[in-house]
This record gives sequence, C-alpha cells and structure tokens, in this order.
Amino acid sequence: MGNRKDIGYYGERVAAKALLKRGYRLLEHNYTIRGGELDLILEKGDEIVFVEVKTRRNTRFGSALESITPQKQRRLKRAAEVYLCSLPDAERDIRFFAVAVILDTDDRVLRTEIYEDIFS
Repeated sequence: MGNRKDIGYYGERVAAKALLKRGYRLLEHNYTIRGGELDLILEKGDEIVFVEVKTRRNTRFGSALESITPQKQRRLKRAAEVYLCSLPDAERDIRFFAVAVILDTDDRVLRTEIYEDIFS
C-alpha cells in the first residue's frame, strides 16, 4: 500500500468492519462538505455515530486521539450538523467515536482501537 490516501481508505474499511461486528449499520463513508469530512457515519437503534478513523504504522505522529484537535472537533461537529439537517427525523441521539487502526510494517492490522464518546 503506497500513499497515505490508500492507507487511510484501508483503515476506514477495517474500522467499518469492526463497528459492523458490534451491530452498527453503515450509513455513509467519506461524507464530505465544504470545510469538513466524516470518515464513517453509522447507526444503531435511535443513535447516529460519527467516526473519525486514524490509521497508523507507528505513533511517531501521536496517538489517534491526540490528532483530533479542537479545530478538527469543530469541523467534525459542523459536518455532523449538516448531515443531521438532511435527515427527515432529526431527533436522534448522536455520538462521536474515534477508531485507531494500527498496522505493522507489512500493512497487516495489528489492532483496532475503538474510542467511544470522544467529545460531545
């Protein structure tokens, strides 16, 4: 796997698969608005979960949670607001998750870490 975009997309697929195993249903992958993007949008019951996925080969650039800065949080919240406005039944509980996909040097998944409720 060569470039960062390919690695990121691979990590998003791994993260989606892990969440699907937990009973979530995938609604959107790479939902993009001007000024923001949501990697995954899933639902379970009356809940909608917005997920930021970070794929790493090492921790040289910090952990997945450290990379979600206040500025990144604002962009995620704004994209979530736009998405929610597009729904006919906007009265849904929402949550924000982060998923870290850690790869070895051969791009095999070492582990997938799911962090629930990273901010409100």
